[in-house]
Amino acid sequence: MVIALAVLVLILLVVIAFQYRANRARSSNLEQIHNKLHEIIVEGTSEKLLVFTEDRALIPVLIEINHLLEHNQQRAANYLKMEQSMRKMISNISHDLKTPLTVVLGYLETINLDPDMNVEERMVLLSKVYTKANEVLELIRQFFDLARLESGDRPIPLSRIHMNDICGKNMLAFYDTLTGKGFDVAIEIPDKPLLAWGNEEALDRVLSNLIANAIQHGGEGMAVGFTLRCDDEFVYMDVWDRGKGIDELHQDRVFERMYTLEDSRNKSYQGSGLGLTITKRLVEAQEGTINIHSKPYEKTVFTVKLKRVAFTA
Repeated sequence: MVIALAVLVLILLVVIAFQYRANRARSSNLEQIHNKLHEIIVEGTSEKLLVFTEDRALIPVLIEINHLLEHNQQRAANYLKMEQSMRKMISNISHDLKTPLTVVLGYLETINLDPDMNVEERMVLLSKVYTKANEVLELIRQFFDLARLESGDRPIPLSRIHMNDICGKNMLAFYDTLTGKGFDVAIEIPDKPLLAWGNEEALDRVLSNLIANAIQHGGEGMAVGFTLRCDDEFVYMDVWDRGKGIDELHQDRVFERMYTLEDSRNKSYQGSGLGLTITKRLVEAQEGTINIHSKPYEKTVFTVKLKRVAFTA
């Protein structure tokens, strides 16, 4: 009996010693985790927790902490990227608003300093003032539209859209302008009715922006085209041109706020840098996607993809 009790006591002592050792190891690991987390937070580093432990209860906790750190670091990187984008946007806004306003003030000053100016010359200057004022108004409207889209303040209800009609209507709106300037125009819209899930007003804006962009930036190729196609799940709209295109290095950035290529500040390529950003937000609001594929002076294609809806007679 005494031997049995002695053995039991010995076993209990071993268990206690083992638990004591395990608790000390866990306390050490927790202290190490605490110190490292404090260091990461204070110094703002992108490190991860690296703790060697045999404690099976701590391993999943460490994994989740590292996932959380990675998530927060990604959010911080995105915030920094957005902040840089906003700074660039503010700089570009200042430039794009200051230039036409300076011109407007110059014209008005000329009119004001010359009260004897003949009517014809005065009307020419007033016409230029009107044009520049409209440029400022359009730029402000684009900023407002983008702000509403990104804040979710602009509701875009979705319904079944007859794609053949809306695509044909938007291409016809530009057809006379294109042919009048000598462009080759290629339109491929199937006879078979195609329905998609979208918003007619938003889709009008998307197509108008893309066609105007093809004319403005791809005009050198003197060719603009549109293709409506589908597969079992999606409807695709391709707006293409054969102009100077967009280098592969820039293709992922053309949808960023205020992103413009260097020559877009030239008069022949003047733009606010918001058109394609607004276009992308409108497409995404319709649960679709937009991408670009470009080979300079061969073919630059913007493709919008929307969910297809089965046609019922």
